[in-house]
Amino acid sequence: MRTPYLMILDPELINHVLIKDFSTFSNRGVYSDFSANPLSDNMFFMENPQWKTIRSKLSPAFTSAKLKIMYDQIKECSKILMENIKKDLKENNNQIEVRDIMGKYSTDVIGTCAFGLKLNAISDDKSAFRKYGKSIFIPSLRTLFRELCLMISPALLKVVRFKDFPNDATVFFFDAFKETIEYRLENKIVRNDFVNYLLQARKDLVLNENLPKHEKFTEKQIVANAFVMFAAGFETVSSSLSYCLYELALHKPVQDKVRDEIQSKISKGDGQIDSEFLMDLNYLEMVIAESLRKYPPLIALFRKASQTYHIPNDSLTIEKGQKLVIPVYSLHYDSKYYPDPQKYDPERFSPEEKAKRPNGTYLPFGDGPRSCIGKRFAEVEMKLALVELLTKFEVFPCEETDNPLTFANKSLTLVPKNGIWLKFKKIE
Repeated sequence: MRTPYLMILDPELINHVLIKDFSTFSNRGVYSDFSANPLSDNMFFMENPQWKTIRSKLSPAFTSAKLKIMYDQIKECSKILMENIKKDLKENNNQIEVRDIMGKYSTDVIGTCAFGLKLNAISDDKSAFRKYGKSIFIPSLRTLFRELCLMISPALLKVVRFKDFPNDATVFFFDAFKETIEYRLENKIVRNDFVNYLLQARKDLVLNENLPKHEKFTEKQIVANAFVMFAAGFETVSSSLSYCLYELALHKPVQDKVRDEIQSKISKGDGQIDSEFLMDLNYLEMVIAESLRKYPPLIALFRKASQTYHIPNDSLTIEKGQKLVIPVYSLHYDSKYYPDPQKYDPERFSPEEKAKRPNGTYLPFGDGPRSCIGKRFAEVEMKLALVELLTKFEVFPCEETDNPLTFANKSLTLVPKNGIWLKFKKIE
């Protein structure tokens, strides 16, 4: 319970922990009481060998080939997003709180692509998925206490049976994803999406009578993994998109350069914005990377040593059971790797500049086998939304825009206190 964390700042050791010697550090060492929190019994909290088993079953849902299949569905959501932005601009004097609208967009995308659900969060302000999705990420003293206990005092969480999420949200999501799975099974619906891989995992890991008892999964764990994919899928993307638009609004030359790159590619091609088109937008990639540097989705990564580990080329030893913290936010703002780190500068991610930095200093999605499973999906989703937005609108700060941003102090993730308000001007 009282084991102190060892903070790692050396990029070489970070690479050993996350990649080269992953087998020793495959577990996060953060805790949740699964009996009180059935939705938390998912791949984020799971330890080996369960984590490895479920990860291998679900990773194929996010291959490049699968992303191409999902592309048209993402594009359809982006079109609805544009229509609703136009509508909101008329009603709000050309100003929008972008975290809210981007949250609706990412909710619809993950619902459609991963679960085959038409959630209509963008158009419907009363969408239950959006309402309960928002509720699990609202900063409060309760959530701060929970997050600190996850790391520092798991035994306390066990005693008080503390809830990871509000009760109504837990009931809603558990029932919604359980019903989605049951509906697919009853109606023999086969779609090339995330739920299909969940159903296969259920067949292999829950229903398989030949599997030893200790290797078996439960129905609840299948539902919990549906939930974590939804929650991570909408929150990470909506926040990252919002921060990117914020920086583009404050840095007009960067915004213009991205727009020029997009328009240039459109004019040279057949005008078709497809997945290959997005892959060619190198400057846009740099812009997104710099936004993720300044505003990483997770401010730290956690690992736990499963056996005693001798640090290479050093006399130091990490004992079995030792918990480690890799301070992502601090690394992203370390002037050794990012001179003038408060400055927004996409050129940091040119091939030449990237080559100057050691691996282990840029970790918005983690790294190694336990990095974000939906990283490529999130990148396609963000790129497409930004292409659609920047070809139709110019983005500016407005009177409501905080500069600099102030963050809520009741969360261990970056949540702007007053939202992110921006002004949009239609490109004629």
